[in-house]
Amino acid sequence: MRGVIAAALVACSAVALAQGGGQTPIPCVNDWERPDGCVPRKGTLNARDLSGLWMRVKGANNLGQATTALLTPAGKKRFDANKPSFGPRAIPPVLGNDPLGKCDPLGLTRNLMTEIAARSFEFTHLPDRVFQFFEYGHQYRTIWIDGRPLPKNPQPRWMGYSVGRWEGDTFVVDTVGLDDRVWADMWGHPISTGARVQERYRRPAFDTLELQLTITDPENYTKPVGGDTKVHRLQVEKAIDERLETFCVPSEEEAFNKAIRDPAGGVVK
Repeated sequence: MRGVIAAALVACSAVALAQGGGQTPIPCVNDWERPDGCVPRKGTLNARDLSGLWMRVKGANNLGQATTALLTPAGKKRFDANKPSFGPRAIPPVLGNDPLGKCDPLGLTRNLMTEIAARSFEFTHLPDRVFQFFEYGHQYRTIWIDGRPLPKNPQPRWMGYSVGRWEGDTFVVDTVGLDDRVWADMWGHPISTGARVQERYRRPAFDTLELQLTITDPENYTKPVGGDTKVHRLQVEKAIDERLETFCVPSEEEAFNKAIRDPAGGVVK
């Protein structure tokens, strides 16, 4: 929430400055700015080059109510045990058990669905792999594109094991071996170590990236789940050292919790 408010204030201020004083309009960051005079970033589109810094401007930070209806008995038990700070079951963070409040890694799918217009990610292409860097927690993952198969019995990892391939102009990424301590989304939907995640990225315009996410997890859901299409806007082309250093520092989180979170939730320690 802190990040959302800050991003909105910065964006609004930038639009106001661009409109006043005859300055060149700023590039569009959020869709809601477009009617106010910003202009889309222009460039030569290479649909197979996802390089750059991207921020989500459309699409929810959750898998949706329809996903909740598809929970298996085991999935429902885990879901009920998760006490999120977001969504229809939200409670004061001090009373919940969101891993976010302990600076635990968000994991893959939740990194892909962090707060809208607040957290970005960057793709960097190499001959045999693609790196995806997430602003939140300064985390990253490796997507292998050298033709290797997914591992059969992987040791669970926060970001799992990912391989990618191109299907036309769609970059398809399959991931297995996710650590089940993470939540699948901000609402507390669970994910198991046996889950398989598929991401399908498409760049229909120079400044636009679309993501369709599907989670196949028979332990927790009766059918594949995924939610809506996520739309991202290009922030910086060929971004180098443009991501903010937003480590989740346990000592800082603890200080924030004591000073703000806990008293706001009615708990004084």
